[in-house]
Amino acid sequence: MPIAFVLLNVEPGGEEEVLQSLRSIPEVKEAYRVYGVYDTVIKLEAQSAEKLKELITWKVRRLSKVKSTLTMLAVQ
Repeated sequence: MPIAFVLLNVEPGGEEEVLQSLRSIPEVKEAYRVYGVYDTVIKLEAQSAEKLKELITWKVRRLSKVKSTLTMLAVQ
């Protein structure tokens, strides 16, 4: 099962709203606020690489207050 870790930059003050929205997506297995260059990190799992791409493009990146993302595909 394909896995990706996604780092997100979020508009100031929107961190908690984004985190709650991410946690409501079934494919998001873990979601954390972090300190540093990025504001949030999530772990995603999907049935295929194509589904993973769609999930990131249409559900994660489209969330209100998400400014940018960096996706890292895991290799097993």
